[in-house]
Amino acid sequence: MATRPPGASGKGVRMRFFVTGATGFVGGHVVRQLLAGGHEVSTIVRDPARAGRLKEQGVAVHRGDVTDRASLRTPMEGVDGVFHIAGWYKVGVRDKRDGMRVNVDGTRNVLETMRDLAIPKGVYTSTLAIFSDTHGAVVDEGYRFTGRHLSEYDRTKAVAHYDVAESLIAAGLPLVIVQPGVVYGPGDTSAIGQLLRRYLRRKLPAIPRGSAYCWGYVGDIARGHLLAMERGTPGEGYIIAGPPHTLTGALAIAQDITGIPAPRLRLPAGALRLAAGAAGLIERVVPLPPDYASEYLRTSAGVTYLGSNRKARAELGYAPRSLEEGLRETLPVEMRALGLTAPLLT
Repeated sequence: MATRPPGASGKGVRMRFFVTGATGFVGGHVVRQLLAGGHEVSTIVRDPARAGRLKEQGVAVHRGDVTDRASLRTPMEGVDGVFHIAGWYKVGVRDKRDGMRVNVDGTRNVLETMRDLAIPKGVYTSTLAIFSDTHGAVVDEGYRFTGRHLSEYDRTKAVAHYDVAESLIAAGLPLVIVQPGVVYGPGDTSAIGQLLRRYLRRKLPAIPRGSAYCWGYVGDIARGHLLAMERGTPGEGYIIAGPPHTLTGALAIAQDITGIPAPRLRLPAGALRLAAGAAGLIERVVPLPPDYASEYLRTSAGVTYLGSNRKARAELGYAPRSLEEGLRETLPVEMRALGLTAPLLT
């Protein structure tokens, strides 16, 4: 099977790429960077009528879904590379069936179609969450967690990583795996984006003590994907997470930028674990809002999702910006979108 590395990260030979998750946060930035490099992009969406922006950018939009294998073949035929970014990432919701359907079955559909079409190279987006709580340790690509995962998102992404992606790699698929951590930036709709907006609106009364993540600005995470396509060795994995910071430290940086006070109340991990246990009993009888569900509380109880990007720096030339730089590009944009002003931004 051919393994020539398509040049995705800079201008040069015009190439064709297939991207899943193109309407998402990371996928949208990957698409924009590919187009800026002079490449062609095709994608699938459930409803092409709602993908007007992608069409305006020149993306070839096809009706399809990663859970519908038959819909993948035509938009993937003849491409030079595949970026499989689409995923299900909800935490705390009651209906978790899409975790297996999208993260596991969808990944198998995309990667097996890539194999069947003999596409030269692919990049699959995994996550640091497959390592679960690292208990303060900054682990590398060789780390393997074997316990019970904290959420269905973590668990299904681990199954997709090890049982699907790595199994196909072992059988000869020319695939590179990338692992972001927390991704943030203007327009982020994830839990981190919502948390930052609650902070900006001064509606974040407390934060968990000890929680820590690797914070990657969305443009850098997208750049990491393109570098993996161009320079990554097939069969290898690369942590493309940003620098590690506690949530407390991140909001202290945000306070320095905006002048908006960070929450002073720190919730102990033990108290959150007790609350998670109680929520687990309650939700057997009545559903709880996602932010109060046992799963959400478990993933908030002082956990650390930490990984080293040293390998990506050395082999890919990956160079993510600092959290301060990223927040300075994010928070003023979010403030304007919310119609808010802050002491240091006025």
